[in-house]
Amino acid sequence: MAQVIDARGETVGTEPVPSGFAAFDVKGESNAMFRAVFRELANRRAGTASTLRRDEVRGGGRKPWRQKGTGRARQGSTRSPQWRHGGVVFGPKPRSYETSLNKKERRGAMQAALADRFQSDCITLLATDGFDLTKTRDLAALLFGSARAAKHGPRTLVVYAPGELIGVGSMLERIGANLQNVGVTHTGALDVKDVLGYARLLLTSAAFEQLTVAFAPAPTPENG
Repeated sequence: MAQVIDARGETVGTEPVPSGFAAFDVKGESNAMFRAVFRELANRRAGTASTLRRDEVRGGGRKPWRQKGTGRARQGSTRSPQWRHGGVVFGPKPRSYETSLNKKERRGAMQAALADRFQSDCITLLATDGFDLTKTRDLAALLFGSARAAKHGPRTLVVYAPGELIGVGSMLERIGANLQNVGVTHTGALDVKDVLGYARLLLTSAAFEQLTVAFAPAPTPENG
């Protein structure tokens, strides 16, 4: 059962969690979760780091001193890697860090992440009927008890449904922007990294319905 709270933080009921989440083998999908988080972080990299090789550095065409007779090591260019202002050996060049993950693995990783949060009682539902929070301190009081407690409270992710963007969603985005330990997103942008990276998840009722419909594992004969 997932606890349901209202805008004042008071418990107004419970919501049954699909049995597939309760019986899901999270440990068995740990590798898929790792690969999913690795992909999400890698795909965010710009890949724009760039250095110059010795043949790309301007100058250095003249031999710095003659080959023999000086007592010094032979040198052919002042742009060799051992010289200051010389080229870089095996330095980075612009590249793409994007990696792929098949659809079945991505789905399994999200199912495992959500199942882990449900099994750990880290997910709470928010009833949005009559939701009228308009100030940041009101959201801080809802999530942490007070604005002062919000500075040291657990990292919390608030998730709403895309259909709530005009109304509840935009309100949550606005009042949650100044809370250091709070993130606000919608189900369309939710990824495995977000689910696992926050200590608590607060889902609106619409977001809970969307996630359970999209990712609830099929119940096995053993768990009904």
